[in-house]
Formats: sequence, C-alpha cells, structure tokens
Amino acid sequence: MDHQPKFFENLSGAGKAIGVLTSGGDAQGMNAAVRAVVRMGIYVKAKVYFVYEGYQGMVDGGDNIVEVSWESVSSILQVGGTVIGSARCKSFRTREGRLQAAYNLVQRGITNLCVIGGDGSLTGANLFREEWSGLLEELAQTGKIDAEAVKKYAYLNIVGMVGSIDNDFCGTDMTIGTDSALHRIIEVVDAIMTTAQSHQRTFVLEVMGRHCGYLALVSALACGADWVFIPEYPPEEGWEDTMCVKLSQNRARKKRLNIIIVAEGAIDCHNKPITSEKVKDTNFNVAVLNVGAPAAGMNAAVRAAVRVGITEGHKMFAVIDGFEGFARGKIKEISWGDVGGWTGQGGSILGTKR
Repeated sequence: MDHQPKFFENLSGAGKAIGVLTSGGDAQGMNAAVRAVVRMGIYVKAKVYFVYEGYQGMVDGGDNIVEVSWESVSSILQVGGTVIGSARCKSFRTREGRLQAAYNLVQRGITNLCVIGGDGSLTGANLFREEWSGLLEELAQTGKIDAEAVKKYAYLNIVGMVGSIDNDFCGTDMTIGTDSALHRIIEVVDAIMTTAQSHQRTFVLEVMGRHCGYLALVSALACGADWVFIPEYPPEEGWEDTMCVKLSQNRARKKRLNIIIVAEGAIDCHNKPITSEKVKDTNFNVAVLNVGAPAAGMNAAVRAAVRVGITEGHKMFAVIDGFEGFARGKIKEISWGDVGGWTGQGGSILGTKR
C-alpha cells in the first residue's frame, strides 16, 4: 500500500493523456513550462506526450508525438528556447490540417492539450477546440475512427500558457519570456551607461511593446531612466519641448547622461507613433549673440557654436546687435555656409551693443 502523502488528492489523471506543444516565437521559460506540465501530469498518473515542432508536428503525427517519462525533462530548466521545437504551420490553418491533427491525437487517446505560445497559437488552439466534435464526426464518416471513439473522445480540453515577452495577456501576473526580456534590457542599459556618462551623451532605446508598455515602464524604473514613452499613456501636446527642457535642467545640475526608453507601440495624444528616431530628432532652437565690447575670436566662437549645433541636429539662429537686437526681433536662421570664412575676421560680424 502506498503511504506517501499526496498533495493533490482530488486530482487524478489515470486513464487520461496530455499533449504538450510549443508554438510561435520561442521565449525563455518555455522549457520550464514544458517540464512543469510533464512532471505534474505524471504525478497525477496521466500519460504525457511531447508534440514536436508545434502544430506542424501535430499534423504530421508519427514520431512527432511521443510519450515521455519523468527523466525526459531532466536538465532543461535553464535551457533557452524550446527543446521540443516550434514551427509555423500553414496546414493547421486549413480544416484538412486540423482534421489530420485530430486523427493523430485520437489515435493516442490525447484529449487534453497544453499549448505554450502567443496570441496566434492560442487562437488556433481555441478554434481547434470549437471544431473538435465536428472533426471527430467527419473522421467517423470517412471510416478512420469508429462511433465508440467519437463518444469516448468527445471533448478536447485546452490549457493555454502564454509565451509573450510583452506581458500583454489579461489574467496573468507575468507571461513566459517577460522576465528574461526585462533582464536583457537592463543589461543593455547598464552596458551603455558608462559610455553615455564618459561622453555626456543621451541614449534613446526602443524596446518591445506593441500594445503594452510593461517592458519599457519597468525597465525605466529599474534603470533610473530620465524619460519613458508607453502606448497606454500618450504624452500631452508639446511633449518635445517639455522633455528637452527637463533634460537640459538635468544637465545644468551636472548630470552627465540621459536615458530615454521608448516602447515600440508608443503614441502621442493624436494617436501618432512616437518612435525612437523621432525622439532622437527632437532638438533645440539655439540662438547665438555677441554682447559687450568686440574681441578677437568672437567670430570664430560663433562659427564653432553654429556648426557644432547643426552637427548635433539643432536649428541655429543668429541675433544681430546683441540684446538690443534680441529685443527688436533681429533674429534669423543661420546655416553652415553662412559662417564660412569667419575664423580669421576681427571684431563681431553679428554686431555687439552694450
């Protein structure tokens, strides 16, 4: 008599069979999920099958659907990707493909399916579940299975485990792959921060997050980023100027670097995309003026300021006649070529007044 305590007395998998597959893009943590399904299934005395190469393996059958043991999932906990493979499957999108998949499962008595994948994979699984009874009836009509099998395997139970680094599925605390993606982002930010600090640079990083800004928001908090853009919280109109002013204030307080993180699906209040390229190109309008007595080297300084500003992507303006001209609006945009040959000229070409 078995006196070992059971932690799930009300669960019995005796006489049942479970198939586990991974589908869509691979994500760190999939193997841990596969291992958990296999060992829990065996623990409750069910048969557990690997379905290799995702839905393609389910359609192809044969050696792609294999019963596994407790030891089959040893030493896969820390391995990335998916050890049972994943593949895109056009045939499963057709009824004929799903009919063949149903036949392959019934042949092994599998009526419980654990699908580890993203949105498309789980949508496909749900469609398969909805069609299941009709697929079995069609198999019976063509003589591939008998009426008893239709009755015995009448229901297909689906469990979906979400593999999505965006953490964008309602009802889950954290989807498979999210934590690893977050870890990678933080590693990258840590790696570039020393360079940014050494050269007093601003870095703009775009991270995954088409409709969900979780990765951008949490990585920004973890890394101490200066600014973050996420799809759930569009910034108010004029965000470009607000951001530039804030970053400039940080620099004035002797901060040597700025980190800006942008989710790939970030939008503004007009539903227009905010891309990392757009953020990078958000620059200043810079005015240059001379004040006080003219001095040799003023024109060279103006030339240097204008060309450095243009190189950094800023729009440069020249103020004629110092603060007096500034007050009277004597301001014009100045280009790279406008300051050509200024280095060797004395006095102040812009003009200077007390």
